[in-house]
Amino acid sequence: MTFESLLEITPYPGLSILLWVVLGMAVLYLARGSAHHVLLTLCQALHDILTLAVQAITATEKKLVQRNHEVLLAAGREAKERIVEREFVRIGDSVNRDLVGYPGLQRTLSDAITRIEEDHQHAAEVPPEPTAWVKAVEVVAKLDRQELSVGPLLSQIHKSLVDAQTASLKEYRDASAKRHGLLQRMMPQWRRIQHTLDSVGKSIDSLLERSRSIDRHLSEYREIVAGTDHSISVLSSSSLVQFFISALVLAVAVGGAMINFSLIARPMAEMVGGTSFIGTFRMADIAALVIIMVEVSMGLFLMESLRITRLFPVIGALPDKLRVRMMAVTFAILLMLASVEAGLAYMREILMQDELATSALLRGGAATAQSPFMWITTAAQMGMGFTLPFALVFVAIPLETFVQSLRTVVGLLGIGGLRLLRLVLRLLSSAFVHAGTALVRIYDIPIFMPLWVEHRWRGPAGKRSAVGKSKAEVVS
Repeated sequence: MTFESLLEITPYPGLSILLWVVLGMAVLYLARGSAHHVLLTLCQALHDILTLAVQAITATEKKLVQRNHEVLLAAGREAKERIVEREFVRIGDSVNRDLVGYPGLQRTLSDAITRIEEDHQHAAEVPPEPTAWVKAVEVVAKLDRQELSVGPLLSQIHKSLVDAQTASLKEYRDASAKRHGLLQRMMPQWRRIQHTLDSVGKSIDSLLERSRSIDRHLSEYREIVAGTDHSISVLSSSSLVQFFISALVLAVAVGGAMINFSLIARPMAEMVGGTSFIGTFRMADIAALVIIMVEVSMGLFLMESLRITRLFPVIGALPDKLRVRMMAVTFAILLMLASVEAGLAYMREILMQDELATSALLRGGAATAQSPFMWITTAAQMGMGFTLPFALVFVAIPLETFVQSLRTVVGLLGIGGLRLLRLVLRLLSSAFVHAGTALVRIYDIPIFMPLWVEHRWRGPAGKRSAVGKSKAEVVS
């Protein structure tokens, strides 16, 4: 049935349209209660579904937060254990280095102190004994003035006094010189003792400083074990910083790998053929890329053998003898690959010179003479080809940090995404609650005329009944 046939129910199209409008309003009015119930039920069902989804997302977020905290705390515990272990090893080395000779040091100090005591005893100042003229004066004082003449006796006493004073002064000067010599001989011993005590003091201060550092690390370790909010916040920020720093270093390493690739890709085309393809990639490019990847792998194994990184616990758990052998083998392979790259870089320079000479001959000119300083460019390329593989060895350190911090970053991004999704679903759930009322009101707009007639016919009582029914429908 077409629209034109609908208008042909009466001879007048306008009257036909009016009849259809009245019929539609009647149908909508008669189905008003059921339609309201369907709309409200549908919106309530969508609201309940979204509420359940929000609850599920909240539970998932809590589990992800807990998992992220566990990862952070595990990584923090491992890092702190490594730091504390290294500090204890340093203290042990310091004790073995500085205090292993303590018995000899104590014997040296005892010998020096003994020599100083002996010299000090010899350097003690002994008061001079009374001279003979003092006794003579006492005898003269006891004589009777009438017995003999005093003048010659006093002259003799004066002479004896001068001689005794001269002798005493000489003896005192000799004793003072001897004491000064002994004191001067004691000065090197004093300096040796002072130097020894300063050395011991520095060693003790170093041990005390390391002890304070260990106490600080142990305090942070206890906070990590307890799982405090402060430790989790610190670990999160530290993990983010490490992620961005390691990503930056890895980007630099990728740039170095690209330079290395450009050095060996061209001569590799002469070795494996420049016309061979695997899919859409040239065989020469794949071979050059494989060499670089093997160098990076050997660098990873070398770092694992040195126990600098812990990406492969199996390598770190090997016996020391086998681990040293593996270290020697990986270093030998890396040295061989670096030598191969140096040769390829030299071959690249030769190919460039040959291409320049060929292009000059094709243009009809004479071949240009090589510059006497061409060896500088060749040596630089060979040096880069030999050095870059060893530089790529250290990629293992930022790679380990990047992998460890990536778990935390992915967890934080997942938590942020779940929280955003939960917010959107809550907004949609609230919107559906109000959308039911809005759809009911929109449904009543086309049938406003029958509703107005009903309202006028029922009066105030009908109005109150209709309002109560509408409220009941909205609440349900």
